[in-house]
Amino acid sequence: MDTQKVREWANKIVLGLGLILFIGIMIPSVRDLIGKGMDVLMSPIVSIVGDQNFFLILSAMAIITAIYSSLIQKYVVDQSKMIEFQERMKIFQKEMKEAQETQNTYMLKRLEEQQAEIMQEQMTMMKDQFKPMLYIVLVSIPFLMWAYYYIGSHEAATMIFPFWGEQLLSGRVFYLFTYWLFWYFLSSLAFSQVLRKFLNIRAAGV
Repeated sequence: MDTQKVREWANKIVLGLGLILFIGIMIPSVRDLIGKGMDVLMSPIVSIVGDQNFFLILSAMAIITAIYSSLIQKYVVDQSKMIEFQERMKIFQKEMKEAQETQNTYMLKRLEEQQAEIMQEQMTMMKDQFKPMLYIVLVSIPFLMWAYYYIGSHEAATMIFPFWGEQLLSGRVFYLFTYWLFWYFLSSLAFSQVLRKFLNIRAAGV
């Protein structure tokens, strides 16, 4: 079997595992199984860092996820194609705005014909970006499931947040968002934005 075929099979296996994991988190027993499995790896780290410094583990998890997801986006998605599409989109939107302001019916008709093609291309780009998500969940979901498992068994665990002061990690900020989950996503998003800017990573939207 040549190298190319090995890579294709490896890619299919990884994507398959990502899809199974993505679907599996909807099942409570699977979530618990992942959490307990990760606890074997994470417990020694918690022992070293200490329960009182759990926020450091959350922050480290968020940073690892941000780095991993940014690199996956960088090298799996065709960034040159993405940049080219975004430039076309900006030109299209500018021309559409000018045509509407000047009520240029000829230009509006021409642009409306192009719009369907551009929207189709945007959908294709968004589908291409779904593929890296299956790679990303291989790292992010086990971390999240472990955090759910650990905090669920340490309901009295607290953390000092900016502006909010000391709060229960399992307490809710709003709706389903707990304090720890909010902190995790906020840290991950902030670090991810810095990395995306540095690596010049584009998204399907403009």
